[in-house]
Amino acid sequence: MPRVKRGTVRRAKRKKLLGLAKGYYANKSKLYRAAKESVDTALKYAFVGRRRKKRDFRRLWVVRINAAAREHGLTYGTFINGLKNAGVTLDRKSLSELAIRSPAAFATLAERAKASAKPPAGA
Repeated sequence: MPRVKRGTVRRAKRKKLLGLAKGYYANKSKLYRAAKESVDTALKYAFVGRRRKKRDFRRLWVVRINAAAREHGLTYGTFINGLKNAGVTLDRKSLSELAIRSPAAFATLAERAKASAKPPAGA
């Protein structure tokens, strides 16, 4: 098998990785092996975090909508069910923003939801 002298490729690879580890504490920003482990872990958490962010924001929107709906005598479920039956196709992010920024608009949506909500199956 022919001998491979990596030369500039090796240097570039290490330099790139140490650049990613810039600002890390102690050896994690200076020594290649420690930096590689830290960068790999950081990239793993960044990947997971991008997925978590979507979950977390949706949970926040649901909590906000629920709080605003309860001010109008509705639960979150009946509010969303009523909107669906009324043919309103606003997403949760928009509903959450409406609840915060313009309560009057949210109140009209709540009235529409109340009017077209089906009663629960057990009731």
